[in-house]
Amino acid sequence: MSSKLYIALSLLAFAGLAIVFDTLPRSTVSELEKRELAEFPSFTWDRLWSGDFTREVSAWFSDTEPFRDQIMTFSMTIKGMQALVLSDDNVKFHAAEAEEAVTAEEQPRDERVAEEYQGPSPQDGNAKIAHAGIMIVGSGEKVRALMAYGGGPNGGVQYADAANAYKRALGPNVNVYAMVVPIAAAYYCPEKMKGHSKDQRATINNIYAHLDPDVKAVDVYTTLGRHASEDIYLRTDHHWSPLGAYYAAEHFAEIAGVPFRNLREAYRPDTVHRFVGSMYGYSRDIAVKHAPEDFISYRPTKVSYETTYVDYKVDKNFNVTHESSPTKGKYFFDFKDGSGAAYTTFMGSDQRLTQVHTSTPGPRRILILKDSFGNALPGYLFYSFEEVHVIDFRYNSRNIPKYVRDHHITDVLFAFNIFNAYGTAGPRLRKFL
Repeated sequence: MSSKLYIALSLLAFAGLAIVFDTLPRSTVSELEKRELAEFPSFTWDRLWSGDFTREVSAWFSDTEPFRDQIMTFSMTIKGMQALVLSDDNVKFHAAEAEEAVTAEEQPRDERVAEEYQGPSPQDGNAKIAHAGIMIVGSGEKVRALMAYGGGPNGGVQYADAANAYKRALGPNVNVYAMVVPIAAAYYCPEKMKGHSKDQRATINNIYAHLDPDVKAVDVYTTLGRHASEDIYLRTDHHWSPLGAYYAAEHFAEIAGVPFRNLREAYRPDTVHRFVGSMYGYSRDIAVKHAPEDFISYRPTKVSYETTYVDYKVDKNFNVTHESSPTKGKYFFDFKDGSGAAYTTFMGSDQRLTQVHTSTPGPRRILILKDSFGNALPGYLFYSFEEVHVIDFRYNSRNIPKYVRDHHITDVLFAFNIFNAYGTAGPRLRKFL
């Protein structure tokens, strides 16, 4: 009798799963992973014969399963209960990442070469390594997810060389600045976890040391360090917060010799409550979802401005295949409480060229060449420049020196997080010369 009941229940379970996965609407977007899911492939006889069509159908079926985010969330909850303690410092590892994390822990760490700033440590001292080596520190509503940095002290030279090459190409009448934005681990990594992330200050020092004398370094590492006790980085996202970008923009304006307005006097805060950013999907740790935060952006109120966009279409390799005609739009976008897309408050997308004409008297005009960290900077410079131009290095197809000449740009700022400055930014930027 018991075996018949077991068989019946198993058949019922399989039938239920078949109904769910074969008949219910497929998922099209994953809020957890911050991406659009696979589309059903187009059919041709050639693609069927080659096997490409059936492979893509299989990938589509797997990628768009109904209730995808809910199933992944349930999986994360179970996984969070399976942490292991494998190190003397009581750092926990998710079971699937234990071997990888121990290997990373054994790597030598660069010596400190400059003053180290430290933000507030988690009150309970909890720490663990989650998926992809993401460090989860603290517990409860103050959980913070941190990416580990693995670069060495001699890296980033190609980034410096690119800035130098731009300065030579643009000539003496255009100011060139290089900014490297550290990731949050520089300030919020607790002592017991520091063996898992290398020293960012050493890499940044090396980049600035390789700049030509007429390229100006914008050392935001030190500036941000002075404010590490404030919310200058998001806890649930890999980006800095708009407040951190404000302090960086203030320091840049000082170096550039342009006007700058105080945050309290010339900006209106806008808050998205219950924000959970990209680190939930990266870490696959349920604790991040259970620790939402306020995403607070700041919008200038005492300057008028008009924004024009050129939107890009890109192929699967992110090469630009089409540019739209210039279109006027808003610079700041609004999101409802709980939206995980709040960081796109600024300009709405990376896949566009942005031009902002402000009421600030000329003749200074700036071009910001950036990655996504740079998105939070331009809005603070509307009081500083007559025009603010923004180009993302990942989606550009234009010759930059020609663009600078055509738009009478006086200042060019490279604004990249340390991962891109260490890696792909330098070689990619040289392609636009």
